[in-house]
Amino acid sequence: MANNNTPNVGWIGMGRMGFPMAERLLKAGYKVSIWNRTRAKAEPLAAQGAKVVTRLSELAEVDVLFSMVSTGKDLTDVYFGKDGVLGSGIMPRTVVDCSTISVEDSACIRKRLRELNSDFVASPVSGNAKVIKAGKLSAVVSGPEHAFRKVSDMIAAFAPAGVSYVGEGELARVCKIAHNVMLGVVIENLIEITLL
Repeated sequence: MANNNTPNVGWIGMGRMGFPMAERLLKAGYKVSIWNRTRAKAEPLAAQGAKVVTRLSELAEVDVLFSMVSTGKDLTDVYFGKDGVLGSGIMPRTVVDCSTISVEDSACIRKRLRELNSDFVASPVSGNAKVIKAGKLSAVVSGPEHAFRKVSDMIAAFAPAGVSYVGEGELARVCKIAHNVMLGVVIENLIEITLL
């Protein structure tokens, strides 16, 4: 829970998942600055206390930066692109990505952030917007353990159903892929059983 030493949090991505996740951080008492490609999607959170920033570089000095975007390319662009967070010349000390991206993209981003002295925490989530609102979202997390300890309460604010730390590197991405494969197998089996 947030307190007097509440870190300044940045959030990139106000899509169907990012918006309610950032909203849960606000409701937990965190100070949140938000950015979205389409500013109008971010504006409703301003009424709840979020600070909407115009440029990604304005998020460079937050204590913890979260992101929830569509692809690894999108993530690379918002972090390192011409108009990205790094446009200011610095990156936040701790960066947490909740997107579902490839292991390879995640490893490349981790390497670049390490060179900038930033800890990268992969925290893909399981659920959808309805699951978030119901307080049943879960997350699997990997990266430096000290960074995980720093952000675990924040992740739990939007993933109260469970936050599982699985180790260093890209293990969270591997777990998320395994979850998705298992879900696909179950759905396919149910379809086949129904057709029998």
